[in-house]
Amino acid sequence: MNFEAVIEQFKSQASNAAPIGGTIKFVLDDNPVYIDGSGDSNEVSGEDKDADTTITTSLEILEQLKNGELNPMMAVMSGKVKIKGDMGLAMKLQSLLG
Repeated sequence: MNFEAVIEQFKSQASNAAPIGGTIKFVLDDNPVYIDGSGDSNEVSGEDKDADTTITTSLEILEQLKNGELNPMMAVMSGKVKIKGDMGLAMKLQSLLG
């Protein structure tokens, strides 16, 4: 999966999910995906802005998480996924990864 496809997938999922109540930035192979769910809807862009929660991983690991091949908790504990900031906000991501 390429980076543009990931952004489109996030946009599709985010439009169908309730606002997450904050901002999250994914850094996927050094490319940012910014999700602003602080308003009435979740807005997704490729902007590199400060966020309440920053999640760093690779496109490959993200794909494994989405396919159910990798347990999210194990990914964090093994260092394959790094989370900085509001952990409560990170827990709401399931609705956007569907």
